[in-house]
Amino acid sequence: MQHEKPKILAVDDVEENLLALEALFAGEGVELLRARSGVQALELLLVHDVALALLDVQMPGMDGFELAELMRGTERTRRVPIIFLTAVATDERRRFRGYEAGAVDYLLKPVDAHILRNKTAVFVELFRQREELARQRDEIAAALARLHAHSDNSPLAIIEFDAARHIIGWSNGAERLFGWRSAEVAGFKTSELKWIDPDDEAAFDGLMSDLIAGRSVRAVQHLRMRTAEGLTLECECYCSALLNGQGRIVSVNVQILDVTERKRAEETQRLLIGELNHRVKNTLASVQAIAVQTLRHSSGPSDFAPTFTGRIHALARAHSLLSSTTWQGASLRELVNGQIDIGAIDLGQLLIEGPELELAPELALHVALILHELVTNAHKYGALCTPAGTVSLSWKMEREHLSIRWAESGGPRVAEPTRRGFGTALIERSLKAEGGQARVSYEESGVCWTMTLPRGPRISRVNIASPGINLGEELNAAEGGAITGRAFLVIEDEPLVAMEIASLLEDGGAAGVTIAGSAEEALALIKSADFDAALLDGNLQGMSVDHVGAALAQRNIAFAFVTGYGRESLPEDFQDRMLIGKPFDPKALLNCAAKLCEDADIVLLAAPPIAVQ
Repeated sequence: MQHEKPKILAVDDVEENLLALEALFAGEGVELLRARSGVQALELLLVHDVALALLDVQMPGMDGFELAELMRGTERTRRVPIIFLTAVATDERRRFRGYEAGAVDYLLKPVDAHILRNKTAVFVELFRQREELARQRDEIAAALARLHAHSDNSPLAIIEFDAARHIIGWSNGAERLFGWRSAEVAGFKTSELKWIDPDDEAAFDGLMSDLIAGRSVRAVQHLRMRTAEGLTLECECYCSALLNGQGRIVSVNVQILDVTERKRAEETQRLLIGELNHRVKNTLASVQAIAVQTLRHSSGPSDFAPTFTGRIHALARAHSLLSSTTWQGASLRELVNGQIDIGAIDLGQLLIEGPELELAPELALHVALILHELVTNAHKYGALCTPAGTVSLSWKMEREHLSIRWAESGGPRVAEPTRRGFGTALIERSLKAEGGQARVSYEESGVCWTMTLPRGPRISRVNIASPGINLGEELNAAEGGAITGRAFLVIEDEPLVAMEIASLLEDGGAAGVTIAGSAEEALALIKSADFDAALLDGNLQGMSVDHVGAALAQRNIAFAFVTGYGRESLPEDFQDRMLIGKPFDPKALLNCAAKLCEDADIVLLAAPPIAVQ
């Protein structure tokens, strides 16, 4: 930063004397202000800050002594050093008057140039130092003002201790956080305030001892602290020791951040992860058991695949219902609707009657599998294997239990089986695990199941029915069409799922299926290759697929989402696209692919003809 040259005021009524002084100070790094009278000098002093004033004593009107006295009487010029220059013979009386007027020196003309330059240099240097000190003072004051302003608005509580551990600083943030005012805590020790939680006092004392003794100069510690109202806060303390030039402690600064909400969130997250881990393992164990038991009771692959897939879909449907309520529970009527939505049962063949009931999560999963087994058996052997057959499903709350009745009619004549199958065992054991029981009778009209569950907090009555989630909307919309000879792009980051989709499409007659496992790979294929349709995962490696959907739309490639998320998680611009939920039904996936090809043909026919040159 370039500073202005120090200014020297020269006052003399003789122009030649002023010219001589100007020549004397040329090249000395100063600026000379010239005045021919006391009045003119006062005018200059109102505008300029000067390092030194050189005053002639003998001047007409206002002499040098009078000018000096006026300068000493004004705050702005009171501290300006004055050197008198005079050609008049002087005596001790006149010299005394000069010093009394505020002069620092009294020189006779002709002045020795070397002496005057040296004396002037001293006062110029002093002036520079004063200016530098003033500049530093202003910078420090501004920095302190910013520090105070920021600390007042900071969420941190800033507290300072002396070497004896007395509180000597307590910021506004500390007042807001802990409730004590600065005047209430100044001079106290932490033990006197009962500020630190008793269980953490030893840790705090050890921390302060290390800082005060110089064993460490900074540290971070988690401590529990109390407010004036007695509330306990989880706090992170960032501590630092301030030492003097001899290495002795001056003070300890502690900056405290309230992390109570963060700790609660971390604890909640830990519990949620533990619960998620538990649920995932339980679900995988259930899938494993379903696979083993279905295989054990199946006559071959053609029997195993649809049975196993149906049971997994029933489980997935129940999980979707529970997820929509953040695992608070699911409506019994919604579980029944789930069988309708996935196409397991025709609404015209089902009569439903019963109050609105909410089931706890684990109970809801068991009931969902039970309902699916009832529907599956009815399709294989009972009323649902003929168009004329019907099923009546009713439930009612009795004094000590919930009673559920499944009665089939209009189907083929049934007889009691010679062996118990997996479905029957699953129904009976699932209810037994919930403290209930199941009884089955084989009547002339059809199979009749009577199931009971004990009343309790796991079953609650609700006044308003929750709206069912119609997962079959996309399936119905996708009916019709064919995929024979068509080219598909499957964008899926899970290799096993991608391979399954590709196999289904190829078995359905697709001419070619290309798999992209990432957004980058998909974008390159969309740009360079031609496809009739695409199936897009709703999330690729944790990232949104908005840009992939936009690229497909730009190339007029019809596409649908295959995802484990709900419609609310789809990209905002593609909320109206078809959606197949995971785990997906093979028939639904093929129908969706056929519908995409139909849409692609419509777009192609509607496109304007391309002119041939």
